[in-house]
Amino acid sequence: MDFDFTPEQKALAKQVRQFAADRVAPYRRESDVRGSYRPDLLADLAAEGLFALRLPEAYGGQDLDAISAGIVLEELAAADLSVCFPVLNAALVGGVLAANGTPEQLAEWLPPIARGEAVLALGLTEPGHGTDAAAIETRAVPDGDGWILTGEKTSIMSTAYATHALLFARTGEPGPYGITAFYVALDGVERERLHDLGCRSGGRGRMTLDGLRVGPEHVVGGVGRGFAQVMRGFGVSRALIALMAIAVGRAALDEAIAHARTREAFGQAIGRFQAVSFPLVEHVTLLHAARLVAFEALWRADAGLDPREAANMAKWWAPKAAVEAAHQALLTLGHLGWSEDGPVAQRLRDVIGLQLADGTAAATKLVVARRLLGREHAP
Repeated sequence: MDFDFTPEQKALAKQVRQFAADRVAPYRRESDVRGSYRPDLLADLAAEGLFALRLPEAYGGQDLDAISAGIVLEELAAADLSVCFPVLNAALVGGVLAANGTPEQLAEWLPPIARGEAVLALGLTEPGHGTDAAAIETRAVPDGDGWILTGEKTSIMSTAYATHALLFARTGEPGPYGITAFYVALDGVERERLHDLGCRSGGRGRMTLDGLRVGPEHVVGGVGRGFAQVMRGFGVSRALIALMAIAVGRAALDEAIAHARTREAFGQAIGRFQAVSFPLVEHVTLLHAARLVAFEALWRADAGLDPREAANMAKWWAPKAAVEAAHQALLTLGHLGWSEDGPVAQRLRDVIGLQLADGTAAATKLVVARRLLGREHAP
């Protein structure tokens, strides 16, 4: 059993860590206050090859394994969580397209994604349907050889920046087998940015589909197969999101640890008090353990094994552990932690949202329960 990364993966981590230190971290607070990325960020991410991570080399991608994608998102999240979402979407949506598209579709769709010319969103969640994604109500009504899409998607990360989206609409009967995936350009689609507690520069928003016409060339993987496609993608993306959360929690703890070394009270560094140092030890331990589970899920995916149990374990646990770690960091820093001018308040605001993203704790525990007990004996 080898817990170490390969030399290539270590080199990738070093490369992305340096990029994040130079081109991401210095702008984190400014982007949060402004509520948007700096103008050149997406171009910089593209130039660094971060939209091409999981795409096949034949279409301009790097064809990297899932562990490498996790490494990249860890490094980005430690610098600024909000920056992760277009990279995550490129990996998730690009992976769905690569696995299900025709050769003609892949030749048209994937190279612009790899170059950063197509910035992606995943249009699944609706105002009345989040966790119960199989109940979506957006309709795709037949129109000649295509469809007319009508409905609303909401809580969609990168809405403000996306040029294209993988949209899910009902083409058939109720339930998961009546849902079809469409890959479409968002030209002319009405969008509205939402105002959030954290990840304020991430561009979360809603899309209104008011008679958007799509043709058969926009269908991904066949009519009625959309829900199954995205659910398979979540087996990897939930582990990636877990690693993003862990990176934020660990970055907050690192700030608290540095503070505990230098802040003095009662004639000594506060780290010498068990009431300060022991909680930090506990949270570092929990994040370390969650990280191992998340990387196990990615290793399983790369080995051709089923990653879902480990990925869903990591997804319900890691964001919770990260929120609690960031909270402890805030308490350790005291008034510096409470202040928005300090180093951890934004991290706490940002990471809370990952308890919702890609599936709540209840939804991910349900996946694990059904695998442990069997569907007939589980909720």
